[in-house]
Amino acid sequence: MEQTAQRFIERTGQFTQIVSGAQGRWDAPSPCEGWTARDVVAHVVQTQRDFLGQQGFDLGAAPDLGDPAQAWAQHAEQAGGIVRQDGVAEREYAGYFGPTTLGATMADFYGWDLVIHGSDVARATGQPWSVDEEEASALIAAADGWGEALYSEGICAPAVSVPDDAPPTDRLLARLGRDPGWPTGGQP
Repeated sequence: MEQTAQRFIERTGQFTQIVSGAQGRWDAPSPCEGWTARDVVAHVVQTQRDFLGQQGFDLGAAPDLGDPAQAWAQHAEQAGGIVRQDGVAEREYAGYFGPTTLGATMADFYGWDLVIHGSDVARATGQPWSVDEEEASALIAAADGWGEALYSEGICAPAVSVPDDAPPTDRLLARLGRDPGWPTGGQP
């Protein structure tokens, strides 16, 4: 399996752990203004389903988000199964920023989304979340590659200022318009 596809699978596993740890706190507000933890999971499922559907994969009926953890588990198994198929990760297509592969998009856009929205769900539901320096640098570099499109409506809010010596997790969240000091546990 292509390395990018493996990165997507790993990030899916990390998101799954966070979703599993939410323990029913689905209506807690998240750092995504106006979104609950449930809304964040629904967004992740729907955007991945949309992309895979546009690539010609039949995903059938959408999972029932009445139980976000179960819906995510069902979707993650299905999406992972698609990405693991021989030749799928290497399949080329004309992406938003030019020619790319399905594996690269799943790892570097949808996988990126899993990490960032993993933070949103974790913080909404009172779970710890962090990334190391290497992962933070890679995620920031990916975001930088999108230029001003990163701050298009519905993507990320404008960057938040943090000290130069802020931890990697804080620098990453701030770069993506999230307040690193946003309280956990759903307390706005």
